[in-house]
Amino acid sequence: MDCPFCGEKETKVVDSRLAAEGEQIRRRRECIRCNERFTTYEVAELVMPRVIKRDGSRVPFDENKLRNGFLRALEKRPVAMDQIEDALNRIRHKMRASGEREVESQQIGEWVMETLHRIDKVAYVRFASVYRSFTDVQEFRDEVERLSQE
Repeated sequence: MDCPFCGEKETKVVDSRLAAEGEQIRRRRECIRCNERFTTYEVAELVMPRVIKRDGSRVPFDENKLRNGFLRALEKRPVAMDQIEDALNRIRHKMRASGEREVESQQIGEWVMETLHRIDKVAYVRFASVYRSFTDVQEFRDEVERLSQE
């Protein structure tokens, strides 16, 4: 690790500890030349699977699209941002845990619907109506009726 103060190539680690709920390692370092101290954070770099869209094209996973879909469905609903971030983390974890290099967009959509179903039923119906392309009011009624019976 290069010293940000003098550019020395060698630094020593003075202290290490877990940070960000165990997702990062925080290291205090000291330059062996100028003795300045600085902090670095180490995070595992995990490659997300590519997404296979309905038309067969393959695109890189875009976390912003996933977040925007959640936010749109949950607009004006009483759901905390912490819950949304937890849900996004669970979906990202499912994608990585699948062990696949590619995940179909339909699978991601199903995970989103499962998650929204647990978090907020109204948001679930909103998302499902777009995701499943409801074409008339009867499809909304059927979905709401199914939710009511659960």
